[in-house]
Amino acid sequence: MNDLTRFVFQYTGLSDKIQYKILVTIFIIVFFALLRFLILRFVWKHTKDAKVRYGWKRSLSFILPFLNVIFIGAVWIRAFEQFGTFLGLFTAGIAIALKEPLTNLAGWLFILFRKPFIVGDRVQVGDHKGDIIDIRLFQFTMLEIGNWVDADQSTGRIIHLPNGTVFIEPQANYSSGFEYIWNEIPVIITFESNWKKAKDMLTEIICDYAQNEDVKVEKEIQEASKNYMIYYKNLKPIVYVKAEKSGVLLTIRYLCNPRKRRGSENEIWQVVLTRFNEHEDIALAYPTTRFYHQEK
Repeated sequence: MNDLTRFVFQYTGLSDKIQYKILVTIFIIVFFALLRFLILRFVWKHTKDAKVRYGWKRSLSFILPFLNVIFIGAVWIRAFEQFGTFLGLFTAGIAIALKEPLTNLAGWLFILFRKPFIVGDRVQVGDHKGDIIDIRLFQFTMLEIGNWVDADQSTGRIIHLPNGTVFIEPQANYSSGFEYIWNEIPVIITFESNWKKAKDMLTEIICDYAQNEDVKVEKEIQEASKNYMIYYKNLKPIVYVKAEKSGVLLTIRYLCNPRKRRGSENEIWQVVLTRFNEHEDIALAYPTTRFYHQEK
Protein backbone atom coordinates (compact mmCIF):
# COMPACT_ATOMS: atom_id res chain seq x y z
CA MET A 1 0.00 0.00 0.00
CA ASN A 2 1.59 3.28 -1.10
CA ASP A 3 1.57 6.52 0.91
CA LEU A 4 -1.26 8.08 -1.12
CA THR A 5 -3.55 5.08 -0.63
CA ARG A 6 -2.66 4.93 3.09
CA PHE A 7 -3.47 8.64 3.44
CA VAL A 8 -6.84 8.21 1.73
CA PHE A 9 -7.81 5.29 3.95
CA GLN A 10 -6.66 7.06 7.11
CA TYR A 11 -8.59 10.17 6.10
CA THR A 12 -11.80 8.18 5.61
CA GLY A 13 -11.32 6.43 8.96
CA LEU A 14 -11.50 2.90 7.56
CA SER A 15 -9.92 0.08 9.52
CA ASP A 16 -7.02 -1.97 8.21
CA LYS A 17 -9.33 -4.94 7.69
CA ILE A 18 -11.76 -2.95 5.55
CA GLN A 19 -8.87 -1.38 3.66
CA TYR A 20 -7.54 -4.83 2.85
CA LYS A 21 -10.94 -6.04 1.63
CA ILE A 22 -11.36 -2.98 -0.62
CA LEU A 23 -7.95 -3.54 -2.18
CA VAL A 24 -8.68 -7.23 -2.77
CA THR A 25 -12.04 -6.33 -4.33
CA ILE A 26 -10.40 -3.86 -6.70
CA PHE A 27 -7.79 -6.47 -7.59
CA ILE A 28 -10.50 -9.07 -8.37
CA ILE A 29 -12.42 -6.66 -10.62
CA VAL A 30 -9.28 -5.60 -12.48
CA PHE A 31 -8.09 -9.20 -12.80
CA PHE A 32 -11.30 -10.47 -14.41
CA ALA A 33 -11.55 -7.42 -16.68
CA LEU A 34 -7.99 -8.04 -17.87
CA LEU A 35 -8.70 -11.77 -18.24
CA ARG A 36 -11.74 -11.03 -20.42
CA PHE A 37 -9.70 -8.64 -22.58
CA LEU A 38 -6.90 -11.15 -23.10
CA ILE A 39 -9.23 -14.05 -23.92
CA LEU A 40 -11.24 -12.04 -26.44
CA ARG A 41 -8.06 -10.68 -28.00
CA PHE A 42 -6.76 -14.24 -28.41
CA VAL A 43 -10.06 -15.41 -29.94
CA TRP A 44 -10.28 -12.42 -32.31
CA LYS A 45 -6.70 -13.07 -33.43
CA HIS A 46 -7.14 -16.78 -34.16
CA THR A 47 -10.60 -16.90 -35.75
CA LYS A 48 -12.73 -14.79 -38.05
CA ASP A 49 -15.86 -16.91 -37.63
CA ALA A 50 -18.59 -14.56 -36.40
CA LYS A 51 -20.46 -17.37 -34.59
CA VAL A 52 -17.35 -18.48 -32.68
CA ARG A 53 -16.53 -14.90 -31.70
CA TYR A 54 -20.11 -14.27 -30.57
CA GLY A 55 -20.17 -17.52 -28.58
CA TRP A 56 -16.98 -16.63 -26.69
CA LYS A 57 -18.13 -13.07 -26.00
CA ARG A 58 -21.55 -14.22 -24.81
CA SER A 59 -20.13 -16.97 -22.59
CA LEU A 60 -17.62 -14.62 -20.96
CA SER A 61 -20.39 -12.08 -20.36
CA PHE A 62 -22.19 -14.71 -18.27
CA ILE A 63 -19.32 -16.54 -16.58
CA LEU A 64 -16.98 -13.73 -15.52
CA PRO A 65 -19.60 -11.55 -13.76
CA PHE A 66 -20.75 -14.66 -11.88
CA LEU A 67 -17.18 -15.42 -10.79
CA ASN A 68 -16.77 -11.77 -9.78
CA VAL A 69 -19.75 -12.04 -7.46
CA ILE A 70 -18.53 -15.32 -5.99
CA PHE A 71 -14.97 -14.10 -5.24
CA ILE A 72 -16.00 -10.66 -3.98
CA GLY A 73 -18.74 -12.22 -1.86
CA ALA A 74 -16.18 -14.56 -0.33
CA VAL A 75 -14.11 -11.52 0.66
CA TRP A 76 -16.92 -9.46 2.19
CA ILE A 77 -19.37 -12.04 3.55
CA ARG A 78 -17.96 -12.03 7.08
CA ALA A 79 -17.75 -8.28 7.15
CA PHE A 80 -21.52 -8.04 6.76
CA GLU A 81 -22.54 -10.65 9.33
CA GLN A 82 -23.43 -7.93 11.83
CA PHE A 83 -25.57 -6.13 9.31
CA GLY A 84 -27.97 -8.98 8.47
CA THR A 85 -31.10 -7.04 9.32
CA PHE A 86 -29.91 -3.98 7.46
CA LEU A 87 -29.04 -6.04 4.41
CA GLY A 88 -32.47 -7.69 4.47
CA LEU A 89 -34.27 -4.35 4.45
CA PHE A 90 -31.85 -2.98 1.88
CA THR A 91 -32.42 -5.98 -0.39
CA ALA A 92 -36.21 -5.59 -0.12
CA GLY A 93 -35.90 -1.93 -1.08
CA ILE A 94 -33.69 -2.79 -4.02
CA ALA A 95 -36.18 -5.44 -5.19
CA ILE A 96 -38.99 -2.84 -5.23
CA ALA A 97 -36.89 -0.14 -6.87
CA LEU A 98 -35.45 -2.51 -9.47
CA LYS A 99 -38.64 -4.40 -10.31
CA GLU A 100 -38.23 -4.11 -14.07
CA PRO A 101 -34.54 -5.11 -14.19
CA LEU A 102 -35.24 -8.08 -11.91
CA THR A 103 -38.17 -9.13 -14.11
CA ASN A 104 -35.89 -8.93 -17.14
CA LEU A 105 -33.27 -10.99 -15.31
CA ALA A 106 -35.93 -13.62 -14.52
CA GLY A 107 -36.92 -13.51 -18.19
CA TRP A 108 -33.32 -14.17 -19.16
CA LEU A 109 -33.24 -17.24 -16.92
CA PHE A 110 -36.52 -18.42 -18.45
CA ILE A 111 -35.11 -17.98 -21.97
CA LEU A 112 -31.85 -19.67 -20.98
CA PHE A 113 -33.38 -22.80 -19.43
CA ARG A 114 -36.85 -23.13 -21.00
CA LYS A 115 -35.55 -22.09 -24.45
CA PRO A 116 -38.69 -20.65 -26.10
CA PHE A 117 -36.16 -19.43 -28.67
CA ILE A 118 -32.39 -19.35 -29.19
CA VAL A 119 -30.05 -17.23 -31.28
CA GLY A 120 -30.80 -17.89 -34.95
CA ASP A 121 -34.50 -18.69 -34.52
CA ARG A 122 -37.16 -16.78 -36.45
CA VAL A 123 -39.88 -15.72 -34.01
CA GLN A 124 -42.81 -13.41 -33.46
CA VAL A 125 -43.10 -11.81 -30.01
CA GLY A 126 -46.28 -9.79 -29.69
CA ASP A 127 -46.45 -7.59 -32.80
CA HIS A 128 -42.75 -7.92 -33.59
CA LYS A 129 -41.32 -10.52 -35.99
CA GLY A 130 -37.68 -11.23 -36.74
CA ASP A 131 -34.59 -13.40 -36.42
CA ILE A 132 -33.02 -13.58 -32.93
CA ILE A 133 -29.46 -12.26 -33.21
CA ASP A 134 -28.53 -11.69 -29.55
CA ILE A 135 -29.70 -12.60 -26.02
CA ARG A 136 -28.36 -10.69 -23.03
CA LEU A 137 -29.10 -10.39 -19.32
CA PHE A 138 -31.80 -7.73 -19.69
CA GLN A 139 -32.84 -7.78 -23.33
CA PHE A 140 -32.86 -9.81 -26.51
CA THR A 141 -32.39 -8.47 -30.02
CA MET A 142 -34.02 -9.43 -33.29
CA LEU A 143 -33.48 -8.47 -36.92
CA GLU A 144 -36.94 -7.38 -38.03
CA ILE A 145 -38.83 -9.06 -40.87
CA GLY A 146 -42.15 -8.22 -42.52
CA ASN A 147 -43.74 -4.87 -41.61
CA TRP A 148 -43.69 -2.89 -44.89
CA VAL A 149 -41.65 -5.66 -46.63
CA ASP A 150 -43.60 -8.54 -48.18
CA ALA A 151 -43.21 -12.29 -47.55
CA ASP A 152 -41.36 -12.09 -44.22
CA GLN A 153 -38.14 -10.67 -45.61
CA SER A 154 -35.78 -8.51 -43.57
CA THR A 155 -36.44 -4.79 -43.17
CA GLY A 156 -32.88 -4.13 -41.95
CA ARG A 157 -34.09 -2.73 -38.62
CA ILE A 158 -32.83 -4.11 -35.29
CA ILE A 159 -35.39 -4.38 -32.48
CA HIS A 160 -34.39 -4.60 -28.79
CA LEU A 161 -36.99 -6.12 -26.46
CA PRO A 162 -36.74 -6.53 -22.66
CA ASN A 163 -36.50 -10.14 -21.52
CA GLY A 164 -39.57 -9.66 -19.31
CA THR A 165 -41.62 -9.52 -22.50
CA VAL A 166 -41.68 -13.34 -22.57
CA PHE A 167 -43.95 -13.28 -19.49
CA ILE A 168 -46.59 -10.95 -20.96
CA GLU A 169 -46.49 -11.52 -24.74
CA PRO A 170 -47.10 -14.75 -26.71
CA GLN A 171 -44.13 -16.11 -28.66
CA ALA A 172 -44.45 -17.86 -32.02
CA ASN A 173 -41.34 -19.74 -33.16
CA TYR A 174 -40.95 -20.39 -36.90
CA SER A 175 -37.80 -22.49 -36.47
CA SER A 176 -37.87 -24.52 -33.26
CA GLY A 177 -39.34 -28.02 -33.37
CA PHE A 178 -40.68 -28.00 -36.92
CA GLU A 179 -38.80 -25.86 -39.44
CA TYR A 180 -41.59 -25.65 -42.01
CA ILE A 181 -44.74 -23.56 -42.34
CA TRP A 182 -47.83 -23.91 -44.50
CA ASN A 183 -47.86 -21.27 -47.22
CA GLU A 184 -50.71 -20.44 -49.58
CA ILE A 185 -50.69 -18.80 -53.01
CA PRO A 186 -54.06 -17.55 -54.31
CA VAL A 187 -54.59 -17.78 -58.09
CA ILE A 188 -57.82 -16.27 -59.49
CA ILE A 189 -58.97 -17.20 -63.00
CA THR A 190 -62.02 -16.00 -64.92
CA PHE A 191 -65.35 -17.83 -64.79
CA GLU A 192 -65.00 -18.53 -68.51
CA SER A 193 -61.73 -20.40 -67.95
CA ASN A 194 -61.45 -24.17 -67.75
CA TRP A 195 -61.02 -24.27 -63.98
CA LYS A 196 -60.67 -28.07 -63.78
CA LYS A 197 -57.80 -27.97 -66.24
CA ALA A 198 -56.21 -25.08 -64.35
CA LYS A 199 -56.57 -26.96 -61.03
CA ASP A 200 -54.89 -30.07 -62.43
CA MET A 201 -52.11 -27.93 -63.86
CA LEU A 202 -51.47 -26.15 -60.55
CA THR A 203 -51.49 -29.47 -58.69
CA GLU A 204 -48.86 -30.83 -61.06
CA ILE A 205 -46.72 -27.70 -60.69
CA ILE A 206 -46.76 -27.65 -56.88
CA CYS A 207 -46.19 -31.43 -56.59
CA ASP A 208 -43.14 -31.16 -58.85
CA TYR A 209 -41.83 -28.29 -56.75
CA ALA A 210 -42.44 -29.99 -53.39
CA GLN A 211 -41.16 -33.48 -54.23
CA ASN A 212 -37.60 -32.60 -53.17
CA GLU A 213 -38.84 -31.41 -49.78
CA ASP A 214 -40.98 -34.44 -48.87
CA VAL A 215 -38.14 -36.44 -47.30
CA LYS A 216 -36.89 -33.43 -45.31
CA VAL A 217 -40.39 -32.64 -44.05
CA GLU A 218 -40.99 -36.20 -42.85
CA LYS A 219 -37.67 -36.20 -40.96
CA GLU A 220 -38.50 -32.84 -39.38
CA ILE A 221 -41.87 -34.12 -38.16
CA GLN A 222 -40.29 -37.25 -36.68
CA GLU A 223 -37.80 -35.12 -34.76
CA ALA A 224 -40.46 -32.63 -33.66
CA SER A 225 -42.75 -35.41 -32.41
CA LYS A 226 -40.11 -36.29 -29.79
CA ASN A 227 -40.80 -33.01 -27.98
CA TYR A 228 -44.21 -31.86 -29.21
CA MET A 229 -47.58 -33.38 -30.07
CA ILE A 230 -47.20 -32.55 -33.77
CA TYR A 231 -49.17 -34.73 -36.14
CA TYR A 232 -50.10 -34.11 -39.77
CA LYS A 233 -52.25 -36.63 -41.58
CA ASN A 234 -51.45 -35.23 -45.01
CA LEU A 235 -48.24 -33.41 -45.90
CA LYS A 236 -48.83 -33.34 -49.64
CA PRO A 237 -49.50 -30.01 -51.35
CA ILE A 238 -53.07 -29.39 -52.44
CA VAL A 239 -55.10 -26.94 -54.53
CA TYR A 240 -58.44 -25.71 -53.13
CA VAL A 241 -61.27 -24.33 -55.27
CA LYS A 242 -63.61 -21.49 -54.32
CA ALA A 243 -65.90 -19.15 -56.26
CA GLU A 244 -65.25 -15.45 -55.71
CA LYS A 245 -66.94 -12.32 -57.07
CA SER A 246 -64.19 -11.74 -59.63
CA GLY A 247 -63.65 -15.38 -60.68
CA VAL A 248 -62.66 -18.85 -59.53
CA LEU A 249 -60.12 -18.83 -56.70
CA LEU A 250 -57.57 -21.67 -56.82
CA THR A 251 -55.49 -21.68 -53.64
CA ILE A 252 -52.17 -23.53 -53.68
CA ARG A 253 -51.26 -24.83 -50.21
CA TYR A 254 -47.81 -26.31 -49.54
CA LEU A 255 -45.08 -26.63 -46.92
CA CYS A 256 -41.97 -24.46 -47.17
CA ASN A 257 -39.08 -23.23 -45.09
CA PRO A 258 -40.07 -19.84 -43.57
CA ARG A 259 -36.87 -18.24 -44.85
CA LYS A 260 -37.61 -19.44 -48.40
CA ARG A 261 -41.20 -18.27 -48.55
CA ARG A 262 -40.73 -15.45 -51.04
CA GLY A 263 -38.25 -17.41 -53.13
CA SER A 264 -40.65 -20.35 -53.41
CA GLU A 265 -43.53 -18.08 -54.44
CA ASN A 266 -41.32 -16.49 -57.08
CA GLU A 267 -40.36 -19.87 -58.59
CA ILE A 268 -43.92 -21.20 -58.54
CA TRP A 269 -45.46 -18.07 -60.07
CA GLN A 270 -42.97 -18.06 -62.95
CA VAL A 271 -43.94 -21.63 -63.83
CA VAL A 272 -47.67 -20.89 -63.43
CA LEU A 273 -47.58 -17.82 -65.69
CA THR A 274 -45.57 -19.70 -68.32
CA ARG A 275 -47.94 -22.69 -68.32
CA PHE A 276 -51.12 -20.58 -68.32
CA ASN A 277 -49.81 -18.58 -71.26
CA GLU A 278 -49.71 -21.80 -73.32
CA HIS A 279 -53.48 -22.38 -72.95
CA GLU A 280 -56.06 -20.06 -74.44
CA ASP A 281 -58.87 -21.49 -72.33
CA ILE A 282 -57.24 -20.33 -69.07
CA ALA A 283 -57.01 -16.64 -68.19
CA LEU A 284 -56.17 -14.85 -64.96
CA ALA A 285 -58.93 -12.68 -63.55
CA TYR A 286 -58.49 -9.05 -62.60
CA PRO A 287 -60.82 -6.24 -61.48
CA THR A 288 -62.94 -5.10 -64.42
CA THR A 289 -66.04 -3.00 -65.00
CA ARG A 290 -68.56 -3.94 -67.69
CA PHE A 291 -70.90 -1.44 -69.32
CA TYR A 292 -74.00 -2.55 -71.23
CA HIS A 293 -75.47 -0.23 -73.85
CA GLN A 294 -79.14 -0.72 -74.51
CA GLU A 295 -80.40 0.71 -77.80
CA LYS A 296 -83.76 2.44 -77.82
